[in-house]
Amino acid sequence: MLLSISEFIGHFHPLIVHLPIGMLLIALLLQWLARKEKYKALQQAVPITLLCGAVTALGACITGYTLSTTDDYDKTLVTWHLWMGIGTTLVSFMLYAKEKNTQFVVNKKILSLGLLVLIMITGHLGGSLTHGSDYLTKPLADIFSGDSSFSNATIKPLPNVQEAFVYSDVIRPVLHTKCYGCHGPNKQKGGLRMDDSTKLMKGGKDGIVIEPGKADASEIMRRLMLPPEDDDHMPPKEKSQPSKNQIALLHWWIDNGADFNKKVKEFDQPENLKPILLALQKAPEIKNTVSYIPLTPVEKADNAVIEKLKQDSIVIIPVAQNSNYLSANFVTASLLSNEILQQLLKLKKQLVWLNLASTNINDSSLAAVAQLDNLTRLHLENTHITDNGLHTIQSLSNLQYLNLVDTKVTTQGVIQLKGLKKIQEIYLWQTNISSNDFALLQTTFPKTRIDTGGYIVPILESDTTEVKAKKEY
Repeated sequence: MLLSISEFIGHFHPLIVHLPIGMLLIALLLQWLARKEKYKALQQAVPITLLCGAVTALGACITGYTLSTTDDYDKTLVTWHLWMGIGTTLVSFMLYAKEKNTQFVVNKKILSLGLLVLIMITGHLGGSLTHGSDYLTKPLADIFSGDSSFSNATIKPLPNVQEAFVYSDVIRPVLHTKCYGCHGPNKQKGGLRMDDSTKLMKGGKDGIVIEPGKADASEIMRRLMLPPEDDDHMPPKEKSQPSKNQIALLHWWIDNGADFNKKVKEFDQPENLKPILLALQKAPEIKNTVSYIPLTPVEKADNAVIEKLKQDSIVIIPVAQNSNYLSANFVTASLLSNEILQQLLKLKKQLVWLNLASTNINDSSLAAVAQLDNLTRLHLENTHITDNGLHTIQSLSNLQYLNLVDTKVTTQGVIQLKGLKKIQEIYLWQTNISSNDFALLQTTFPKTRIDTGGYIVPILESDTTEVKAKKEY
């Protein structure tokens, strides 16, 4: 009962703590302005503002102390924060006394300066308890290191998931983003600390949370699977929740003994888990550094050639408004003849996008396409091209997008294209490329998005399910 009351009082600390900061800083600002003749009238507001700030500071101290006894924080940090808060409160009362009685034997300037310093130190320590000890310096470190705090708070793709360590590369990032806020170095709710492997396995005040080899019997899994409205659900419903895939990975790790040193390839991998693991090595979206439309101006194409191609049911349109660069799309024409190829070559300066999907193009005709050296996008999906054809398009130095879905190309054929320095996206679903080779391709094209398709769309609880009554006969 007493613990519940203390916890209730302690939870008022985040609400109250900002009041004295604002009031005391306003009091110091009024005090400073009142030194000037035209703002001298503001002096009358200084004592009452100081008194309000001092009283709310006292309330913040009481609720803060109560909160520290009902939760598990870094003892050294919380002790310093507490004493700095007490110091702030005492100095603010002393400064109020000095404002009311000028005979009070204390230097007013020293008190004011001391109060400002104490507010800054106390606030910094409070921020360290809530957001981590490096919350203030982290953005500066990120600027000079070329990294960003946002990227550090997200889970980065793995170059080769099979060579990754299960705990440090797969599980720990999930715990870092979902659990360390309450069970990390600065705060350990329930006495549980999860950023240290030894302490994680030791558990907290309520016992161990991980039963190696028994995921379903582990407390961490039980709490993850509880409804978000349940008080025991973790993380709390107002916090960012792990995805179903992340929960599946955690379950898999625990079932395999919760080992901290093995690689992914050393663990048994059920069929349902393989796509989840493969998704971990998908490259992030690459920001386009080169436009799909060339920046250099080009003269208008021969209108007679364009009309001739349109008569053959080929869609020829500008790629952008007020641009002379063109797109050719065979969406309504499935036959690619030598005559049509010769007409396309007459547009080689202007033609930058070419869609030959589902046409009769083959390796020999692809050699003619390779002469269209301004192409930035090339669609070859659902065609009969092979590795021999890919060999011929190595000359397309401006190519940024290549779609090879549902073709007969292999890993070695795609690797031939590693000389295409501007390539940003390659689509390879339903090809003769083994899933085991996708990691090799991503290594060969480190700055390219390798899209392997086969996406799994989960059924969400919020999805609508239509239930029809069974017919009676």
